[in-house]
Amino acid sequence: MHPVLCGLAANPALPAELIDRLIAVADTAVDSALALRPDLSHVQMVALASRADDTAVQLAYVGRLTAPDVDPVAQPRAALALLDKRSGRPEWARLFAMDPAVEHREKLAACPGLPPDVVETLAADPDVRVVAELALWTTADMAARLASHPHAEVRRALAANEATPPAVLAMLVTGEGLPPAERCLVCDREATPFVHDQECSLTDCDLPPGASCDGSHESTVHDMQLAALRNPATPAGAVVGFADHPSMLLREQLAARSDLPPEVAGRLVDDPDAGVRGELAENPSIGDAQIRALAADHGYDVRRRLAHNPRVPLDVLDQLAAEIRISSHPLPRIAAASPAEVEEMARSKNPALRMVLAERRDLPNGIRDALALDPDAKVVKSIARHPGLSEAQLRAMVDRHRVRVIAKVAANPDASAALLEDLAGHEPPGHKVFREIARHRNATAPSLLACLASRDARSLAAGHPALPPHVMVELLSHDDWQVAEAAASNPSLPPAVMSELVPGR
Repeated sequence: MHPVLCGLAANPALPAELIDRLIAVADTAVDSALALRPDLSHVQMVALASRADDTAVQLAYVGRLTAPDVDPVAQPRAALALLDKRSGRPEWARLFAMDPAVEHREKLAACPGLPPDVVETLAADPDVRVVAELALWTTADMAARLASHPHAEVRRALAANEATPPAVLAMLVTGEGLPPAERCLVCDREATPFVHDQECSLTDCDLPPGASCDGSHESTVHDMQLAALRNPATPAGAVVGFADHPSMLLREQLAARSDLPPEVAGRLVDDPDAGVRGELAENPSIGDAQIRALAADHGYDVRRRLAHNPRVPLDVLDQLAAEIRISSHPLPRIAAASPAEVEEMARSKNPALRMVLAERRDLPNGIRDALALDPDAKVVKSIARHPGLSEAQLRAMVDRHRVRVIAKVAANPDASAALLEDLAGHEPPGHKVFREIARHRNATAPSLLACLASRDARSLAAGHPALPPHVMVELLSHDDWQVAEAAASNPSLPPAVMSELVPGR
């Protein structure tokens, strides 16, 4: 990979004639960067696609290539990408359905809108990986037909498919109405009973760690049950029995279901595993009784996850904020608070609750301004990025709380160039302040030069268009490849310098 050429490939100011020269000398990494450019001509896109299969796939998926641009024999992956986007030709699907390469048939099986005859061919494919991939994405009719497939891997895939009819999903979970599965990936390859080593050292082994079969295909059945529990189309009545299952993973997934009956939620509140109770705590379908019981749960992460439940009452959230460390990111319940609740929280005596409220970016001006004057630094840090704050308010925050808030003040979209320059020279320097300045639209040359002294901010500053051009040129030869690439991607890099950097003049 050539960092400077990669940077130039992404530079929005790169002249059209240099794009042609770059295409002629590009490697795979540069091709990939060029493929993201919105200003490529059709000729340039076809030229890029012809050079590397990965680039052709990339261009196909973003809609820059069409069927006439692709030869399915020479570029099978690009053709499959177009089929996946419903932009390929039906005859391609028939070609790939008989392709000797299993990976091509498997990819085809995941494509939507295939001709019926192709679907039938894939459903009868001799390789179970192809049939399982079809089962994962197919329509309800074919899913119902595949439910009695003798291979457990196909049934596992069906259990994850949201198009599988609910009645079929129930049969997969309970086993009622279906013949037992005859094979799984484990007993296809090993004499049973067999348990795959968690630390298997075989480089050509693709069995999952811990996969096992004693004749009942137990690990695949477990994965099928897990997939069915994750599938919102699976009827709740078919899965409530997992509340007492010995598998913690299955109970966790049950606890996360949005259609969880109240009586089952009540049983899971007392589950011995904190992970299960944590999933339940974050579930918006649980009732007030479960929420209040979990608010007193000291199991690992349970109360923090309860704070992220969009239905947690404000009095419970107030209690949680006072007792545990809550993320400063916006909480769903705070985002949904009514105007009256917002006013109530702004007057709370609990600074942690005021802090999470301050993360909202749509606060009324009066509440925003009151929180900007809050005596608690963590509240001010949360409000500092709020748009609409004046320069005087931002400077007052720094005067009162100094290094504790300067990074957040620097992240305010309305921070002026003069303020950013002052923050860049603040003593002591604040943690992360240089990164915020280096990515700010109002940053000027003096503050960006200060950012170059920070290892964490250097590459961001190198790509900022306000950096002096002579500094960009110096950074092109920087020891850190990320800095060199960022400098080359800078739209303010002089065109003459760009031309010198691209071979082929």
